[in-house]
Amino acid sequence: MPAAGSRGRASLLPVVFGLALAFTVSVVDPLVLSLNLPEVTRALHVPPQAVGLLGGAATLVMAASVLAAGRLGDAVGLKRLLMAGLTVVTVVDLLSTLSPNFGFLLVMRFLTGLGMTALLGVPLALLKVSVPPERRPVAIGVLMAVDVVLCGVTPAFTGWVVTAVGWRLLFLIAPALCMVSLWLTARYVKESPAQPGRRLDLPGVSLIGVTLLGLVVGLAAAQNGVSRPETWVPLLVSTITLGLFVLRERRTPDPALDLKLFRSAPFCVALAATLTLNFLIAGLSIVLGQFGSAILDLSPETIGLLYLPGTVLIAGAVIGAGSLTEKYTPRPMMVGGLLVMAASGLLLAGTAGPRMAVWLLVPTIWMCNLGSVVASASVSETVLSQAPPGRSGTVASVQMGFAVTGSAFGPAVYLLLLNTFFHEQWLADAQARGLSATEAEQAVDAVRSSMAHSPGLTVYDPNLLRQASGLNLGLDFTDGLRLTMLIVSILPIAVALAALLLMPRRRASGAQDLP
Repeated sequence: MPAAGSRGRASLLPVVFGLALAFTVSVVDPLVLSLNLPEVTRALHVPPQAVGLLGGAATLVMAASVLAAGRLGDAVGLKRLLMAGLTVVTVVDLLSTLSPNFGFLLVMRFLTGLGMTALLGVPLALLKVSVPPERRPVAIGVLMAVDVVLCGVTPAFTGWVVTAVGWRLLFLIAPALCMVSLWLTARYVKESPAQPGRRLDLPGVSLIGVTLLGLVVGLAAAQNGVSRPETWVPLLVSTITLGLFVLRERRTPDPALDLKLFRSAPFCVALAATLTLNFLIAGLSIVLGQFGSAILDLSPETIGLLYLPGTVLIAGAVIGAGSLTEKYTPRPMMVGGLLVMAASGLLLAGTAGPRMAVWLLVPTIWMCNLGSVVASASVSETVLSQAPPGRSGTVASVQMGFAVTGSAFGPAVYLLLLNTFFHEQWLADAQARGLSATEAEQAVDAVRSSMAHSPGLTVYDPNLLRQASGLNLGLDFTDGLRLTMLIVSILPIAVALAALLLMPRRRASGAQDLP
């Protein structure tokens, strides 16, 4: 019997690995472009005001269409949709290597985002179809482990490739992963039962698409001021369309999203955890980029290398977390993962300093990534267990919608807090030195003017920091960072408490997925 069980688990490895590669493409493809945007923008003469749009184009498309992709997969077959998405990404990224100008590459990024929409929730939904429920937690752990390893290794590899060969080879990374995933998916992954008789709720998916798109755009613009029309108009539109979406889904006989799912406390807690962990991961990467470049004078390559040391350990930990979730329930792993992420933020709040040793950033990054992947595995198991038959794609896409929202919240909120606290610190610094607020503001103007107005690219020029005479801006900035990390660390603690109180304490005997 053990040998048979081992053979059964081994037979699932090609399935899980193929789906893991597809899922990872949706993370790696935007990541490698973001990390190497300066080279791309210089080569194609991208206008400064369009740099952020180029870097976020694919993510914007995914945010707007993620629920539609899940619903479409349920209707036509999840495997068919996944293979179509992999094909689109492969073809479009290969065309991107030939980009003659900025306009061509921008169109390609929008098309890539359309293809990657199928790679967000569909791989997780196919796990529900292809893997028995009792083995699914470990399968999710393996999927997350593959994602962690590739996301840890790829940035360093692509940085070397760009330096040695050129930026065009960036767009060969995703096609290589897609081709392997296509082969494994076609050969080993089982197709989900299609639901051809069900209508696609186009008004519903359109409304939620506009809601997510408005939220992403508004939050990205919030770093430049919450009172600007570029911020509050998209957020207002997002709020209105969300209300219309809820009204639509309550009244239509075949909704894009069954709102009854939100009556389940574990489902709601899992979605809150998804938003939280993506919020923390995206926000930490932003403040590390600013703190590392402005205060510690680190290159982007060095900051990227800080993610490498704990990669293998994290991959092993998330597989172990899947095994524990399989044996017990998702509750302890979700609570533990969120608390580890909170500890990461508190560690940075306690150790950050203008002259801190660089190696002290490694445990902060490692703990944040460890907590996120452990919590992600338990979140995905909780969400998938709530999916009714024929709705796995839609339910998994809801999780990805919350993930995209959290990723948009993170940079905007972290930067808002960091800039607010930095402002308070240099004002207090000026007062202690006998400088007026006007004199202090003139000293800081050079730093402010060096800030890019594109999501994910905002950095303080360390040379300008040093030139701002009369103020210890390095210490002021670090104090602002400490306060920011203290504030954001409250969120995972609160969600962990909710999971502790509302998630099931033990697995019911013979429990299966909800009908």
